Amino acid sequence: MSVAEETGATRVEVRSAGGGYDVLVGPGLLQRLPVLLEDVVDAGRFAIISDSNVAPLHGDAALEVLREAGLDAALFTFPAGEASKTRKSWSILTDELLEAGFGRDACVVAVGGGVTTDLAGFVAATYLRGIPVVQVPTSYLAMIDASVGGKTGVDVKAGKNLVGAFHPPRLVVADPEVISTLPSGERAQGLVEALKHGAILDLRHYEELVQELDALLDANPVVATSLIADSVSLKAAVVTEDEFESGYRQVLNFGHTLGHALEAASGYALGHGSAVAWGMLLEAEVGERMGITEPGTRARLEPVLSPFAGSLPSSIALGEVLPYLRTDKKVRGGKPRVVLLRRIGEVDPGTRWSHEAPEELLEAVLREALERA
Repeated sequence: MSVAEETGATRVEVRSAGGGYDVLVGPGLLQRLPVLLEDVVDAGRFAIISDSNVAPLHGDAALEVLREAGLDAALFTFPAGEASKTRKSWSILTDELLEAGFGRDACVVAVGGGVTTDLAGFVAATYLRGIPVVQVPTSYLAMIDASVGGKTGVDVKAGKNLVGAFHPPRLVVADPEVISTLPSGERAQGLVEALKHGAILDLRHYEELVQELDALLDANPVVATSLIADSVSLKAAVVTEDEFESGYRQVLNFGHTLGHALEAASGYALGHGSAVAWGMLLEAEVGERMGITEPGTRARLEPVLSPFAGSLPSSIALGEVLPYLRTDKKVRGGKPRVVLLRRIGEVDPGTRWSHEAPEELLEAVLREALERA
């Protein structure tokens, strides 16, 4: 009997060029970590990487269960927050691993939110030219999105996630019981990505999320297990079809062209979920004005997304947002491209799943939003 069957966990398979991996979702999985690790990786040592907020809550617990099982493990931490997702943090962590004598028989265990899964994954991708990583996400954002798909990386001055590598994990272990330790605001940030999955891929999933938002914000583990697994399944299908983002995977960037630009221009004062919620609303508006998105789509998204979006910081200036549009990963020929809905639950295919949007239109939509801030 597999561990998934023993624990009642939900298993989602993600296929990749490296052979694929499982995402396990279920209460209590953190305590089963030693068995899960030994199932997927033959490692002599384990480097747990966690941020300064999560380490006392779950990093120490992961270290304890591994050591109690007789595994050689050590905990490495970095300051919490998006501001730490940098090449400097990557350099510090890799130097610490080298100083501690970790070799090619090591495995990185990333315990934390999206910043941790991205940063620790990038450490694993580049350390000694690549060692295994197991992702143990502790937030909705990381469980639903950041830990799944093999993307790793750091932010740079020019924008978010512009330096990184594809490095699929050996396993993703999502224990919804840890969500209760998150502040309610952080729970809300992560649920935006689940709503995005529904908005681009599955109207039913979107509507179920809307109905269960209160239970999810209350961290109900039964409801969370079901909807996290559903959302991961949607993303897994996209990632399996286009692992390296050469086409179809771009649909997952709905809301991210304008959202990332706003997030970066705010100096990351605007949370990722809030930024993506704004991006979804504004890109729905762009799609409607271009005659691609069904009229009224933004109006239908607004009552759901506005509470997550909140207010834009008054410090964001239009002139600071626009340069980030030109360094977005989807830029082709110097022109910004955006993913546009046909309607809620369906993306318009455009050209390779994105559209070249007139810069003057993007500027007008952003200006109107900032003027209302």
